[in-house]
Amino acid sequence: MDLVLMIAIFIAGLILIVKGGGYFVDAASWIAGVSGIPKVIVGATIVSVATTMPEMIVSVMAAGQGKTDMSVGNAVGSVTANLGLIMAIAILCMPGPIRRRDYFVKSILMLAAAAVIAAAGRRGAVERGLSLLLLAVFGAFLVENVRSAAAAGGRGRTNRASPEKRAVLLNGVKFVVGAAGVVLGADLLVDSGSALARLAGVSERMIGVTIVAVGTSLPELVTTAAAVVKKQSALSVGNILGANIIDLTLILPLSGLLAGQAMPISAAAGRLDLPACLLVGAAAVLPPMFTRKFQRWQGAALLSLYAGYLYLTCQI
Repeated sequence: MDLVLMIAIFIAGLILIVKGGGYFVDAASWIAGVSGIPKVIVGATIVSVATTMPEMIVSVMAAGQGKTDMSVGNAVGSVTANLGLIMAIAILCMPGPIRRRDYFVKSILMLAAAAVIAAAGRRGAVERGLSLLLLAVFGAFLVENVRSAAAAGGRGRTNRASPEKRAVLLNGVKFVVGAAGVVLGADLLVDSGSALARLAGVSERMIGVTIVAVGTSLPELVTTAAAVVKKQSALSVGNILGANIIDLTLILPLSGLLAGQAMPISAAAGRLDLPACLLVGAAAVLPPMFTRKFQRWQGAALLSLYAGYLYLTCQI
């Protein structure tokens, strides 16, 4: 009975996060649309920040409750899921050429952040110096977005129009309700996820890098699916890269700040989760930097890597 109840609460938390995240993303995207921001920048900043809200809130709440394994597992596991699952599906459905200048710097920044966290795994904690380095990468990400926006000029801008008062009110309500849904859902997810780990006899880390990470990545999946349907590859890849940089550079420093200490990293996470994140990240972004296109074999390879990672996770 306890197991059924915890599963029900976990699912309820996921529903609140997905629905709340949907409202939040819609409102944030509307704000970006009426601002006339280029689509690539919308994907890499506004939509990315909005869709990473579930991961951020879940990890910060988990850290605040002393559940650091779940906090780290969710942050890193979400990045691995974004690349090995969501981006892989997008590439399988929508292969094609890319403009390297749109993604090169963001790809390097994402790999740099993943490398910093992998190094933190060897040290056993995300200490203050590494947190500052991660925040510096985030700062470089923002600078790159400003540079990209300036270089884009009027290219690819969304239609700008004066919003009606009704639209402003509606999107304001969606923004607030969505944020509240994500926060409440995250609280339920953390509590029920921890309880499920105890009932199933597995570590909070395993719950964090698997079902919690995939669950909190559902907004990215929804956004990417919509971009695939609309054949907007720039928005899809821009969203994933931007979301991953934010996950890697903001969540762990913020979680450590809330926990009031350096974020400890378990030995299992240091041996498997963090190197796997770096490996899958390299497999996702390096081949298209040379071939200047996404190919279906790459999507299949990413899915295989992710499946292998999940298998190894269950063995530890």
